[in-house]
Formats: sequence, C-alpha cells, structure tokens
Amino acid sequence: MERGELTWRERGRLWMRMGVRILLVVGIVLVLRYLVPPLLSLFMPFVLALVTAWLLNPPVKALQRRLGLSRGFLSIFLILLAFAAAGGILFGLGYSLFSEVSTLLDNWEGAWDSLQAGVDSLSAWLDRLLAYLPGQVETFVNENLDQLWMAFSSWVSSVMPLLGTWAGNFAMSVPSFVVALIVFIMAAYFITADYPHYRFLMTDRLPMEVRAFFSHVKHTALGALAGYIRAEVIISAGVFAILLVGFLLIRQPYAVLLALVLAVLDFIPIIGSGTVMVPWAVIDLITGNWSHALGLMVVWGIICVFRRVAEPKAVGSQTGLSPILSLISLYVGMRLGGVLGMILGPIVCLVVINVARTGIFDGLVADLSLAVRDTAALLRRP
Repeated sequence: MERGELTWRERGRLWMRMGVRILLVVGIVLVLRYLVPPLLSLFMPFVLALVTAWLLNPPVKALQRRLGLSRGFLSIFLILLAFAAAGGILFGLGYSLFSEVSTLLDNWEGAWDSLQAGVDSLSAWLDRLLAYLPGQVETFVNENLDQLWMAFSSWVSSVMPLLGTWAGNFAMSVPSFVVALIVFIMAAYFITADYPHYRFLMTDRLPMEVRAFFSHVKHTALGALAGYIRAEVIISAGVFAILLVGFLLIRQPYAVLLALVLAVLDFIPIIGSGTVMVPWAVIDLITGNWSHALGLMVVWGIICVFRRVAEPKAVGSQTGLSPILSLISLYVGMRLGGVLGMILGPIVCLVVINVARTGIFDGLVADLSLAVRDTAALLRRP
C-alpha cells in the first residue's frame, strides 16, 4: 500500500462523507437561488418589520428602563417618529426627483439637441487631432465613433418608451404598495412590542450547541457584513450630499437626479462616481466649458478627500474585498442580476468569505485534501 493510500473501508466512509457534504452545499445553493427570492418577495413587509424591530429594540429598552413606560407605547412612538423623519426626507427627495425627471422628459428634445451639439464639438476636436495621424487610423476611429453614436442613439430611442411604461406600471402598483406599507407598519409595531418574547421563541429554546454555532456565525460573518454595509451607506449618503451641494453651486441642471445616480455608482466597488465625473470634465475642457469642468473637478476632489478621511473611521477594521475579488463579484453579479447584481455581488462575496472564516467548510476541505492524496497514491501504484 502506497503512502497516503486509504483502505477500502476508509475510502468508502470518506466518499460517503464528501457526498453528503457536497449534497448539502448544492442544496443550500439551490434553495438560496430558487426558493429564497420568491419567499423574500412574498414576505418582504414582515422581513423589513423584523429588521426595524431589531434596530429599534435597543432604544426601546433604554427608554423603558429610564422612563418606566410600557414597551407598546414606546414602540409605536419610536416607529411613528422614525417614519415621520424618513417620510419627510424621502418625500422631499422624491418630489425633487419627480420634478426633475418630468422636466427632463418635457424638455427632452432640447436636451438631446444640446447633447448632439456637444458631441459635434467633441467630434470636431477629434478631427483636428486625427488630421496628424495616418489616413487609415483616422478612418478606423471615425467609423467606430459613428457606430458607437448610432448604438447610443438606438439605445436612447428604445429606453424612452420604456420610461412611459414604467411610469404607468408604477402608478398601477401604488394601491398594492400602500397595502404593503400598512402591513409593514403594523408588523413592525407588533414585533417591536413583543420582541423579547419572539426572540425567546426563535433563539433561547434552541440547544446550546446550535445557539453557540449561530452566535459564532453572526459575530464573525454578519458582524463584518453589517459594518461594511453601514459604512458604505454612510459614505454614499455623504457623497450624495456633497454632489447635491456641489451641483447646486455650479448651477448644474437636474442636480438631484444626477447626484442620486452618481451616489449609487459610488456605492459600487471599483466603479465610483469618478468614472462619470472625470470624463465629463475632460469633455467640458475639450468643448471649452472651462468653468464647469473646474467645478466638476473640485466636487470630485472633495469626494475623494471625504472618502479618504471617512472610510477608515466608518469601516474600522478591514472588511473589504481585494480588487480581483471585487472585480469577479461585480462581473458575476452583473451577469446574474444586472445593476442590482453588481451592487449585491460584492456583498454576497463578503458574506461567503466571512462564513468560510468561521470554519464551516473546514471538514469539506479536509476531506477533499484526503481524497486527493488517496487518488494520487492509487495512481502511483505500478
């Protein structure tokens, strides 16, 4: 028997263990892929209510201990206060956003003509630059630029009817949204008021070993995830505020809409708002709009300084991903879920990495290593 080779009895047990573990992993992946999304969509008001209750539980406990008031009264008071604050902010942003989108749609022909004028100015500058290059290079560049502009024009023409369809679907979905909002508020109150009881039913009745395992996973994996998401949300909110103030100061049309879009881009790892603002400023320089280009670069510089100062304090420990893992998760997320997948891809990758750090896959890795050594020993036999 070769070194590292197993007996047939040990080999049978090994492959049985590996089969069970691989089936469990495949089953979990299939459940997360096909079962969790529809269930999450169905029970979304209750999931959000549970998250709200989890966030409100610490202040409710503190106020109950200090003021001696009932938990039910404090729960409804804090829920209404949180909804009033969030509703006021969202209403203000939503109204500004709706007004700017409506204005953009009403003035679409003028905006499109302005865009074409800017493209013509950029094309003239490129023609002067390409005049110094060989004729074949100039022809190649011009043909590709024409194809790019035609593709962009076709995409815009196809998107505009979709905006009207989306607006109609949104208007039709308002009644169901109102019902879901009412259910969410009621569920948030019930869960927050009886949070200790529900927590006892869900966790404290579990065996000690199961509780210890879930506690370990929660603190190791979900703790880092929550810190990462909280830091990114705080930083993105700060970036949105900087963009909004900067755009208003330089009198940029559709300031709220552009600030929101760029803040969403800034939330996505690797991409950031600079992928739009830097080329935008370069085009302004080429077309002679020096003051606007300077304003854009000043705003972008403030964003860079803000991220450099705020990111270490907000994130604390290093919970981010390496550049290659971020790129892989972005690409896979984009192929699976589009723009939303690009945002969720790095988050899911971070969860998987932190779950792996808990040691949950150590047994599977050890069995795979043992199987490789056993297979190599079998192949070395004469």
